[in-house]
Amino acid sequence: MSGNLLSLVGLAKKAGRLEVGEEPVGAAARARHARLILVATDAADNTCRRAAHFAQAGNVPWVRVPFTKAQLGAALGRSTCAMAAFTDVGLASSMAAKLSALDSETYGELAQALSGKAQKALERQKEQRAHEIKLQKNKKPWAPPARAPEPPAGKEKPARTYVKKGPAPKGGTLTVKGKLSFPSGPRKKP
Repeated sequence: MSGNLLSLVGLAKKAGRLEVGEEPVGAAARARHARLILVATDAADNTCRRAAHFAQAGNVPWVRVPFTKAQLGAALGRSTCAMAAFTDVGLASSMAAKLSALDSETYGELAQALSGKAQKALERQKEQRAHEIKLQKNKKPWAPPARAPEPPAGKEKPARTYVKKGPAPKGGTLTVKGKLSFPSGPRKKP
């Protein structure tokens, strides 16, 4: 059974759903991404105290697993590992259920709590998928915006009229409802 637990830890690492080491675990807990913190049985008391602090800061459970630092590290492709954190609630729930099968008195309550969280997360994912499918069905295909019809070749566009209050521009004339015209000829340099 312990092989299944360690393989689950390795699988979570490969999936990118496991933070390994004190600093990444602390960052994940503070960011509220951690779902379950694991501590090796032979980890130092100071490490356990830090894990408890991270768990309190992130409102996440932490547990000592029945593996040494060397066993946990071997499952993760390292020499040793004292602390790790699951960032996926489904994997965390699965780990808690497997730990509960080993020792129901120690890990039973944890397994029930994480199982409830996993069910809620699964329901939210299903609702999100259903919503996305509904949006895709109602989505209209993209079409370019309609262009204004071009006037026939023989007709010219009507002249635009400009209305401006104040003095006329330099060198030009301005009528209240007429064309803005400028004198033709060479430009004067200032």
